[in-house]
Amino acid sequence: MNEHVKEPKRKKKIQIHILTQMVLSLIIATAINDLCILLFLKILKWNVLRDIFPYFLTPLFFIIFILTFFMLTRRIVKDLVHLEHGLQIISEGDLNYRVDVNRKDELGRVAHNINLMAQRLQQQIEKERELENSKMEMITGISHDLRTPLTSIIGYIELLRTNSFQDQDEYTRFVQNTYNKAVHLKKLLDDLFEYTRLTSTEPRLDLKPIDVLQLLDQLLFEFEPIAQENKITIVKEIGSSPAITIIDSEKIARAIDNLLMNALKYSEKPGTVRVMMKSDHRHIIIEIENKGNPLTEEQEHKLFERFYKVDHSRSSEGIQSGAGLGLSIARNIVELHGGTLTLQHRNRLFTFHLTLPLRDNTDELVN
Repeated sequence: MNEHVKEPKRKKKIQIHILTQMVLSLIIATAINDLCILLFLKILKWNVLRDIFPYFLTPLFFIIFILTFFMLTRRIVKDLVHLEHGLQIISEGDLNYRVDVNRKDELGRVAHNINLMAQRLQQQIEKERELENSKMEMITGISHDLRTPLTSIIGYIELLRTNSFQDQDEYTRFVQNTYNKAVHLKKLLDDLFEYTRLTSTEPRLDLKPIDVLQLLDQLLFEFEPIAQENKITIVKEIGSSPAITIIDSEKIARAIDNLLMNALKYSEKPGTVRVMMKSDHRHIIIEIENKGNPLTEEQEHKLFERFYKVDHSRSSEGIQSGAGLGLSIARNIVELHGGTLTLQHRNRLFTFHLTLPLRDNTDELVN
């Protein structure tokens, strides 16, 4: 577990500290040296020793000064050794190690920066590890999602190739199933391509003034037959006033369609999907509401993540499962337009809020 690295509160200068120790050592050495002179002058009575003694004064002074200075700076040296030892441990790969140097000068800040460096390196490694795991999960998810319809297509083609059908009706059913699986496979690849294009490169938007009311009404008209097949009733509360703004109609249509298909898949059957639209002088707000099985807090948090799919037990058996990119693509498209896409989940009621800003020129979006 990473420990929070605290920065020293007060900042002292280590040069001042060393200079203070040096001056103190000088005073102590001088005092001891003077004391020795007085003692020797009283004790020594031989002229020979008295003549030689002055030659020992300077070396004695330096020895006392050096010993005193070493004693007074012992903590600094000890902390430097501790820093060197800590750097050695961290350089060998133990990023959990933290240098414990409780000082308020430059050495304390060096220790703080060493600990901060180790913490950031550890976070970077963990982030790279998460990215690597995410890539592996992505590859596994793509492989599984593409393999399922492809295996079915190969199976049906094998049945057709070996004439393993009883009559024309069964032959027609095999062909239709093969076609449905191929369409499903194409949709998975389209979703993957769209997501890659939206996130990996600088996406280009074909911006034009579009009546969002008319666009939404057309999408609901096309969606209604699919909903009826799955015992879902569409309730429209979209008003009649035009709501014209600058958008890429194809991409916004895809985002709304992904939200509608998500509501269709995870609604209780029979059930109702309520679609509402309102606007003010700044925003267009579209709400898609359905009732379904409750989500855990973790599932709700991950719902917009790429390749994330809720438990298959919640899926509708009559609808092909996707690659888990629909909501992620929808949010990316909406955010490219400067809008927001959020989910409100309460008492088994799911409400997606799609907000688009009202604009009358493309410069507002580009800027």
